[in-house]
Order: sequence, then C-alpha cells, then structure tokens
Amino acid sequence: MEGLCVRECERCPALVESRTQIVNGVGPADADLVFVGEGPGQKEDERGEPFVGRSGDVLDEALRDNALARADVRITNCVRCRPPENRDPHTDELENCREFLETELSRVDPELIVTLGKVPSEHLLGRSVAVTEEAGDVVDARIGGESRRLLVSVHPAATLYDRSQRDTFAEAIATAADLVRAGDGGGGRAGGQSRLGDY
Repeated sequence: MEGLCVRECERCPALVESRTQIVNGVGPADADLVFVGEGPGQKEDERGEPFVGRSGDVLDEALRDNALARADVRITNCVRCRPPENRDPHTDELENCREFLETELSRVDPELIVTLGKVPSEHLLGRSVAVTEEAGDVVDARIGGESRRLLVSVHPAATLYDRSQRDTFAEAIATAADLVRAGDGGGGRAGGQSRLGDY
C-alpha cells in the first residue's frame, strides 16, 4: 500500500553501503498497535523483516502471553536500513528516515504506538528518555503534526542481557495490550484487519 513501503532510497550513504535491502514495516495496514524499533540488525537485513531472531522471539512470546499474534500488530523501525556493525543510527539518519515513519504511522493510524528502546523513544518524543524508569508510561506525542498515544518500553533484547528487565518488558507489553482492548471496547479491529505481513 502506498505510504507503507519504501522501495528505493539513497539518503544515507553509510546505510546504503551497509544494507542488503530496505526493511519495511510488516503487519496490518490498519493495526491498532504499532511497535517501533531502532533499525534492522543483521538478521532483519537478511530476511527483510523487522524484529526476527532472538529479539523477535522475545517480542512474539510477549504478544502470545497477551493473546496477540504477530499478525495482529504492525512492527516497524525508525530507520529502514541496517547501520554498519549494528551501531545506533546517527541523528541525520534518523531524520532522513523520519518522513517515511511519519507517513506509515499516519496511514495506519494506530490506537497506540509502543517504542522499543531508547533510540525510538527519544526520537519520537524529542527528549531524553530514561527507558527503564519510564517503561510502561503512556504519553501524548506529536508525530507528523498529529497527536499520538505512545507507550515507552525497554527493547526486547534488553531482557536477553539483563534478566531483571524481563518483568519490565512483560508489564509494558501487557499494558499496551490492555490499553488497545479498552480503546475499542474489547473486541479490537482484528476481525477487519487486512493481513499484510508479506508484500
């Protein structure tokens, strides 16, 4: 669907050189819940899908624990090309890709956006974020000229390196699921969602 996929982009020379392919968001084009990560890693770059590999497994498990499937949500990133050596995206790279993210969020129009980790949280909120302290907090954010409800979460990879983050992550995802259910009367839009996981 127009506005959801980037087919060609040469804005960031270092990322163009590093990437195998552009990694677009996946999931329904009318998802109530959108997860935003930092950028593709090696596995994501190879497969062309965000949050696969170990981090993706952690996210998928948290979704299942809350009666959600990966196909029920949309998953995307701040930047769509893998940074060299999996480093954090630079500020100019984040800004170069922001238009694509804002367009995607506008088209999907979710009930709630969940930022996974420090980089997407700070990028979309435009301020410093203490992720472990603010995880589970719901705030209003101005994104692309529109008011959005945003929930801060630690990155799923954090649970792999620091066991103390497991409960923090699980509680944030549970809060997100509860908020989306409450926002649509408990039934969700799942029955009417298009399944656009692969396109």
